[in-house]
Amino acid sequence: MNVEVSFGKVLRNLREEKNLSQEQLALLSELDRTYISLLERGKRRPTINTLIALSEALEIEPSEIIEKMVANIYNEQKN
Repeated sequence: MNVEVSFGKVLRNLREEKNLSQEQLALLSELDRTYISLLERGKRRPTINTLIALSEALEIEPSEIIEKMVANIYNEQKN
């Protein structure tokens, strides 16, 4: 699993845990909804600014997103 796909899975899971639509997350993070969709599908690589904007909107630390991403990649490689 590559970084973009892992980030997308983590982002989608976190968004759904908060019961947010892509549109709501886009508004909270001041990002475009289509960009959120591209990120969730692993079609775009997030910048540091994007990571911070999303983590603030999701009310978690950026490091938590990264930790979940790394764990996701590790688990995929292990299987």
